[in-house]
Amino acid sequence: MPRNFHPVTSHIRTDAHANLIGSAWMIAAMAGFALEDALLKSAAGLLPVWQVLVLFGLGGALVFFGIAAMQGQRLIHPDVLSKPMLVRALFEVLGRLFYVLAIALTPLSSATVILQATPLVVVAGAALIFGETVGWRRWSAILVGLIGVVIIIQPTGDSFSALSVLAVLGMLGFAGRDLASRAAPATLGTSVLGFYGFLSVMVAGGLYRFFEGSTVAPVTAETALHLAGAVVMGALAYSSLMLAMRTGEVSAVTPFRYTRLLFGIGLGVLVFGERLDQTMWLGCALIVASGLYILWRGRQRSQPFS
Repeated sequence: MPRNFHPVTSHIRTDAHANLIGSAWMIAAMAGFALEDALLKSAAGLLPVWQVLVLFGLGGALVFFGIAAMQGQRLIHPDVLSKPMLVRALFEVLGRLFYVLAIALTPLSSATVILQATPLVVVAGAALIFGETVGWRRWSAILVGLIGVVIIIQPTGDSFSALSVLAVLGMLGFAGRDLASRAAPATLGTSVLGFYGFLSVMVAGGLYRFFEGSTVAPVTAETALHLAGAVVMGALAYSSLMLAMRTGEVSAVTPFRYTRLLFGIGLGVLVFGERLDQTMWLGCALIVASGLYILWRGRQRSQPFS
């Protein structure tokens, strides 16, 4: 047996172990985000949506304020008012507002499934805005995934509801936010982005109050528990996501983002009594298959001899 066999084997095992740990963190993050959605849906059944957004945004902003303070990151920085940050804030407002409306007014399972099309739109946006190379195969996969979204909302079917479009608008808002985040100044850390992201949620709630037209509702202990739980789950999920991306290889841990589907659908069925029909499963399959293919194709292109 060659002398260098053991070091090579040890290195391979170390990488495999890191990917395993990173994948576990990613699954934990997706479970946390799904629980956050479920708790917000419950809270929106007890409070006006605008009030849920304001209180949720306030709680999240306080969490990231504390994290930024512990990390010694400056929240007041000239780059906060840069064009990419202003664009990011706009899309954050749109994404959070419409997605919270979607999970409040439509089934959690369908909103969760439509949200999984976000990476497809991000890849398309990266090609159109940043000039990244996207071949015809990935463009075809993006088209297939978007067809899956159309199948889910069934715009020409008897069961179509205009409310189904809320999840699509929320998904587009999050895709725009992610694209703007790529152009955000490197001087701003993730906790600073999180802080201003949740401030944008508060702004979304304040703006929506004019449309909802409802007054402040009393916050019961049950509602406060739901909102606090959503904030805690969101913060833990965000932290787990960062750990996942920093522990394992991106190509190894990213596919586990789709476990959010399992958690979101499971909570929708078990907690809210939702039911999925055949069109939902078909649309879900197209979105997931397209996303996984784009990830695989991107990894193949990054390998010099593939």
